Amino acid sequence: MTTIGVVLAAGGGVRFDGPTHKLLAPFHDKVVVRHALESLVRAGLDECAVVVGAVDLTEVLPEGIIVLSNPNWADGQATSLACAVDYATARGHDVLVIGLGDQPMVPASAWQTVGSSAASPIVTASFNGQRRPPVRLAREVWELLPRSGDEGARVVMAKHPEFVSVVECMGDPLDIDTVEDLER
Repeated sequence: MTTIGVVLAAGGGVRFDGPTHKLLAPFHDKVVVRHALESLVRAGLDECAVVVGAVDLTEVLPEGIIVLSNPNWADGQATSLACAVDYATARGHDVLVIGLGDQPMVPASAWQTVGSSAASPIVTASFNGQRRPPVRLAREVWELLPRSGDEGARVVMAKHPEFVSVVECMGDPLDIDTVEDLER
């Protein structure tokens, strides 16, 4: 059984009105997306990828990240998830762990905890009782995932709660959507 971790980082970041795209905004000693990607790489999954679209992230990618381009990124997050599923399928992976590029404080341990839990076909992280990515998706649920629109695995989790387990993780799931989020 092999596991790929994928950071979704293709969106336009339209709610962020700063001088740059939110993923390229300075956060501590790096840009927002670099924190998310480095955590994924440190988790030690079998393969690591990022789905890109609206903004060029080439200059901020750490070693070991495969770049998946989503030309349909403006059509919603489901298209990025579909890119990840298609790649994982082509590579023969059994498990896909999805996280978000605008969550810079989700540590490698959260990726590891979620990725290694086989309690159910879908496993989601919980941070102090708050369910947030990363989310583990076993191959058996990939065909249920939406391929269009702006929702991802949440749709399947809502329709099939019997497929979902929750694991408590350390870290902070704050996502950076606005300049105010970044300042907090």
